[in-house]
Amino acid sequence: MAVITISRQFGAGGRTLGIKVAKKLGYQFLDYIIIDAVSKKARVTPSSVKAMERSGGGFISKFITGTLSRSYMERLTGDRIGYLDEQVYVDKLREAITEYAHMDNMVILGRGGQYILKDFKNAYHFLLVASEEDRIKFIQKFSNVSDKKALKAVINGDKCRANLYSRLHETNFNDPNLYHMVLNRSKLSMEQTVELICVLVQKKDK
Repeated sequence: MAVITISRQFGAGGRTLGIKVAKKLGYQFLDYIIIDAVSKKARVTPSSVKAMERSGGGFISKFITGTLSRSYMERLTGDRIGYLDEQVYVDKLREAITEYAHMDNMVILGRGGQYILKDFKNAYHFLLVASEEDRIKFIQKFSNVSDKKALKAVINGDKCRANLYSRLHETNFNDPNLYHMVLNRSKLSMEQTVELICVLVQKKDK
């Protein structure tokens, strides 16, 4: 019984890895499921949560958060319509990830799982990295885009990742001391990476 978190540089193949690890171990893979859980808790649409994750909060969210109280917004919109700003997002994200972690046998992709579950028993944290060149190639392989667009996707993806961690008040997300293992996809095949994670978790789980 374990919970696995996978943090990754954009384009290093984290989603593909998470799906493969979950399948091999018989675990549930959590990515978009977390978005749905946060949206239900905040009483907003999943698209609102996705927009929050992509934008780093955005000007409108920051303006509302700085000028209007949450209680006022709730009175304005009523009980059936929720409200989402950066703090609400972080609070509901912590709740959702912690609740799923208690169910065990989960693979959680990104969203600060290594911080939220840092003291959680039987949680194993992995960081996936790769060279910029290999990340561009990985994106091109699955998206069929130009070098320029793939590079832009890598840069934007890394910015979104940094934005999320800044909301959690964390900036050391590449510190290897946060993880049980750092895996370099420029040195390891996807199959080797999956095997290393599964072997470690299965041995520790026993």
